Amino acid sequence: MFTSLLYAQEATEGAAQQTAQGGGIMGFLPIIIMFVILYFLLIRPQQKKQKDMVKMRDDLQKNEKVITSGGIIGTIYSIKGDVVVLKVDDNVKIEVTKSAIATKVTNQ
Repeated sequence: MFTSLLYAQEATEGAAQQTAQGGGIMGFLPIIIMFVILYFLLIRPQQKKQKDMVKMRDDLQKNEKVITSGGIIGTIYSIKGDVVVLKVDDNVKIEVTKSAIATKVTNQ
């Protein structure tokens, strides 16, 4: 009878050790899944949007109508490196950086 109690105690200790070892990885699984979901819902679309914005700014050409992030609408008069000269009115030209250009105006 005493030996059967010892075997029972050893069996429960072995099961506890197995669950403790497997429980460590399983405990991190929900956190890993959360990071994957956040990546596909937030980070990846934002990176794509940023790449598209950089491509749009690199492809700017003379005589395109643009809107700055400050809300100024103008036509590109010239481009000098990172500086864009916008023609706002007949005799009014302003200089803005390329990073200030928010969108191109499409004629619809």
